[in-house]
Amino acid sequence: MIYLDNAATSFPKPESVYRAVDNVLRKSGGNAGRGSHGLASGASQSIKETRARIAGFLGIKDPMRLLFAFNATDALNMAIKGYLAEGDHVVTSDIEHNSVLRPLSGLEEQGIITVTRVSVSTEGFIDPLDLRKAICSATKLVVVTHASNVLGTIQPVADFVDICAKKGVALLLDAAQSVGEIPIDVESLGVDMMAFPGHKALLGPQGTGGLYVRDGIELSNWREGGTGTESAMPTQPDNYPAKLEAGTQNLPGLIGMGEGVKYLESRGIKEIHEHCMNLIQRVIDALLSDSRFTVYGSTDLTRHVHALSLSINGMDPAEAGLVLDQTFGIAVRTGLHCAAPIHKIIGTYPSGTIRVSPGPFSTTDDIDAFINALYAIAG
Repeated sequence: MIYLDNAATSFPKPESVYRAVDNVLRKSGGNAGRGSHGLASGASQSIKETRARIAGFLGIKDPMRLLFAFNATDALNMAIKGYLAEGDHVVTSDIEHNSVLRPLSGLEEQGIITVTRVSVSTEGFIDPLDLRKAICSATKLVVVTHASNVLGTIQPVADFVDICAKKGVALLLDAAQSVGEIPIDVESLGVDMMAFPGHKALLGPQGTGGLYVRDGIELSNWREGGTGTESAMPTQPDNYPAKLEAGTQNLPGLIGMGEGVKYLESRGIKEIHEHCMNLIQRVIDALLSDSRFTVYGSTDLTRHVHALSLSINGMDPAEAGLVLDQTFGIAVRTGLHCAAPIHKIIGTYPSGTIRVSPGPFSTTDDIDAFINALYAIAG
């Protein structure tokens, strides 16, 4: 199998990730904070070290402001539902993933908040001027993606941060497609909150992720229970991260995510990104001028991550994906990619696109096999 669906989840993982997860399950699988015995205290120390490593990787000065989550969706829900209150207004965009669109729409349908959705260009960019115009006196939060999971385009986040700071509005960044793919120093970037998964470009196991919350931003907890500390309290502790991390944590997953970060640090995130962009450029060069295909979004790879959408003209993407899988042994993503509004803008609704997303272990041979398979399918 040639795996080119890393925007959904990275595969394969580094060998060090597999070894770390196996070691935890076999030798050190105590429950962090639940007991004074060696396995429990060892688990607590391992999580502490992992939190510090990932915080350092992302430029977070206080590791306690990094909250672990089950994935980016969980982190986004934690931020959105923990920050907003009745009567608040939110600004978002038409290029967002359902992990942003659905929580906001649910609160909107309940009459709790109001939402303004800013349109985007066919290349996949939010115009900062449109974002600024959408902010009003009731706006409490702006939620935007850092990089599109459909088109791969990187948004001008620095402009958004400047606008939100001047307006006194918090900015929540969905970094599902950017953390681990491009260098990010959260505090230098200036966002108020940032949600990310551990299983994509961070190369960790599924069921992992995190939420950065800037000092001064407080969230109400929407998950309550055991924390292993202050057990006599009838309510959830107020201190971070315990306030938002109730319940047994995914120790093997978190340790695996930490090992993924170690791999990125040793190989170099810039080197991996350049490798992936060279592979994306290979696809663009092969298809862009061929009338049998359409390539969507911007082809400026200086503003791009590893996701690229395309179609075989006259063929349903789902059918093409099935042939790629069953005939050529190539795994890609087809359909709407949980982001229907952007497909309406680029003209691919309701069938969607074929999305190719190479990873750090993809090769030029993999990409050439994909290109040749597309040629064969297109006829």
